[in-house]
Amino acid sequence: MSYSHAVVDSVGWLTLDRPAAMNSLNREMATGLIAQLKAWRNDDAVRVLVVTGNGRAFCAGADLIEAAEATQPGRREFLELIVEFFDTLRAFPKPVIAAVNGLALAGGLEVVLACDVVLAAESARLGDAHSNFGVFPGAGGAAILPRKVPANVARYLLFTGDAMSAAELKGYGLVNEVLADAELRPRAQALAHKFAKKSPLVLARMKRVANETADKSAADALRHELLELRNHQRSYDVQEGLRAFAEKREPQFKGC
Repeated sequence: MSYSHAVVDSVGWLTLDRPAAMNSLNREMATGLIAQLKAWRNDDAVRVLVVTGNGRAFCAGADLIEAAEATQPGRREFLELIVEFFDTLRAFPKPVIAAVNGLALAGGLEVVLACDVVLAAESARLGDAHSNFGVFPGAGGAAILPRKVPANVARYLLFTGDAMSAAELKGYGLVNEVLADAELRPRAQALAHKFAKKSPLVLARMKRVANETADKSAADALRHELLELRNHQRSYDVQEGLRAFAEKREPQFKGC
């Protein structure tokens, strides 16, 4: 299989597993990842998602051999699969952590851009790389990267095709934490478990508002937040949180 999956203490782990091909996305991987994301989307046993890679790469983007075939007449299904994968990942309603273990290039960087929180190993390097092969990005390289880092940094990465270290990109705000390579997975699990103990309902609503705020005026974003608050006030989780505070105990959230 081109990827593996496991659930550990309410944390779903998706591991890209084509190390000989630098975990590049092919039809088999994209199809499997879409199915797994859809299965976990409504699975209450999975409260947080972690995406990582096996080997020296996180992900080197789309498999260029299959991408080249997709430009031929009648061979568009690969591009459609890739688009569906990224759409499904971006729309995943639960917190998503990228645990960047190595090279994240082109579509691999776009996977990172689709995640909510980014942890990276010290050895990790991230870059757009599309321009190196005359390929145009289609999952956020040109559209989303300038929203995540300063515009001139985004253009530098796009135009040069070069990669930057995790530490450099932490300075620009793309990476949240840089960790020793051996500490990446344990830290990702610990952080994901911390998220998993929160109300899944409140995190989903927070994520929805935060994701949509850039496309709204401040006034509209605040109205959206207030609407979600009013809906949330009727939930079990907010009442449980307030009871737990009064009773000086850990809340037991149900996500409803």
